[in-house]
Amino acid sequence: MAYNAIDMADWQISEAAEKNMPTPDEWRDKLGLEKDEMLPMGRLANLDFLKIINRMSDKPDGKYVEVTAITPTPLGEGKSTTSCGLMEGLGKRGKNVGGALRQPSGGPTMNVKGTAAGGGNSLLIPMTEFSLGLTGDINDIMNAHNLAMVAMTSRMQHERNYNDEQLARLTNMRRLDIDPTRVELGWIIDFCAQSLRNITIGMGGRFDGFTMQSKFGIAVGSECMAILSIIKDLADLRERLDNITVAFDKSGKPVTTGDLEVGGAMTAFMRNTINPTLMCTAEYNPCMVHAGPFANIAVGQSSIIADRVGLKLFDYHVTESGFAADIGFEKFWNVKCRASGLKPHVSVLTTTVRALKMHGGGPKVVPGKALAGEYTKENLELVEKGLPNMVHMINIIRKAGINPVVCINRFYTDTDSECAIIRKAAEAAGARCAESKHWELGGDGALEIADAVIDACEEENDFKFLYPLEMKLRDRVEVIAKEVYGADGVSWSPEAESKAKMLEADSKYDDFSTMMVKTHLSLSHEPTKKGVPEGWTLPIRDILIYSGAKFLCPCAGTISLMPGTGSNPAFRRIEVDTDTGKVSGLF
Repeated sequence: MAYNAIDMADWQISEAAEKNMPTPDEWRDKLGLEKDEMLPMGRLANLDFLKIINRMSDKPDGKYVEVTAITPTPLGEGKSTTSCGLMEGLGKRGKNVGGALRQPSGGPTMNVKGTAAGGGNSLLIPMTEFSLGLTGDINDIMNAHNLAMVAMTSRMQHERNYNDEQLARLTNMRRLDIDPTRVELGWIIDFCAQSLRNITIGMGGRFDGFTMQSKFGIAVGSECMAILSIIKDLADLRERLDNITVAFDKSGKPVTTGDLEVGGAMTAFMRNTINPTLMCTAEYNPCMVHAGPFANIAVGQSSIIADRVGLKLFDYHVTESGFAADIGFEKFWNVKCRASGLKPHVSVLTTTVRALKMHGGGPKVVPGKALAGEYTKENLELVEKGLPNMVHMINIIRKAGINPVVCINRFYTDTDSECAIIRKAAEAAGARCAESKHWELGGDGALEIADAVIDACEEENDFKFLYPLEMKLRDRVEVIAKEVYGADGVSWSPEAESKAKMLEADSKYDDFSTMMVKTHLSLSHEPTKKGVPEGWTLPIRDILIYSGAKFLCPCAGTISLMPGTGSNPAFRRIEVDTDTGKVSGLF
């Protein structure tokens, strides 16, 4: 049944839907799993992915459906909501469907964006568990990451306090001679805590640590999380956790977690994170939650492991890419699919009237503040002017050899005339287009988009990568900038160009993925430039090296790995009923 999404908060819909949510035992029977393939965790369960994959290795994969979006407003345009709605719509059509979404960070949950659980009648349940730690993966990642920092900072203190002979005798350690001005790693916490972006540690005496500048990032920006999203198995995780570059020594050589002999302990903390958690939509379509990598700096997708499981369990497997098609789909296309060997059948481009109006010159959209009237009343002119952004995103997807399906994620304030303009432009650009009212009506409101996806999945596509893996780093960045973002070219700071030349000359980086770092609020590097900017050059100021994940991350503009908490954060409205323990106020 569909709940009254206009009058009910998301947490209220989740609470109502949870009353009939299947138990782990019921899920096991429904999904045809063996008893030891499910690991119950209260009213949820983890899936033992390796047992499932091995048992079902001969079963053909299902249809692989990716969900992306046009350039969003700061509020987001509902990719998770569309993913859940699409699962519900396919379920209403009698299809065996499931999906995989990312785990939310406590930063956005307690800030202004919310939990990323979807919304209205198209959300994941149980919402409280989803929003508040789930089965502890992020906590395990924080422990693993911060243990590496403990290992490094304590090593620096001991090397300062003891000579080489004492180090060998007392600690059985060789001197790593870490350069305190070239420490790459920082600490992590799963909140938006801007006051921790730049800190000084080790204040006090000689036994109180090594005094130096340090920093905090948000937990989902950790390289440990990036690694979780792309690993094949536990052995792959163990190997990668030995290869994280924590700093450079005074001769310029990288110092890794392996050098610190901490990779094994990090793996011990993360050993249970490799199994996806099973949840479901408000209409009880199964959906795994696994990994939650920062979409700016990492791949921004749910895990390859979850997709591999889903393609065996479901005839239609829905997965979502973080941010818009210029970032999320590009990384899905050229990084995730290359790493997994999986080929998508279709990409769904989430589009909203609201975002198109913003690109057409509408008033600024500010999280936590009411939308201007232009966004809730018919304004065909603004929609028309914003259409080039959608068409640009369609063309990005088509360059991968896929004919996309445009999903108009229709809000109840949108008008038929506004949606008709979008449909006409999408079809003229060569895409299928469907309206969907999944937020308001659940699966019954998503039948049109479900049918469009079913049809698209029956078509053969010519999926191909944008560039060959043999292409040098600077050439890859040039191709991405021109072909995906629409830039005229790329400019490199002297520091970034020098680092790029060094990386290109070292063959060990040849198979590293190119993970672009750019704002999600514009096709360009400047978040204020909406629509489809013209006549601009992409500036690369630095390249981050994620040697465990095997990512090279060219940075365009300034991207902070620690977001800030706004003036009207969500935590102000969250409360607990002390009689029942139920949490209210989540969204």
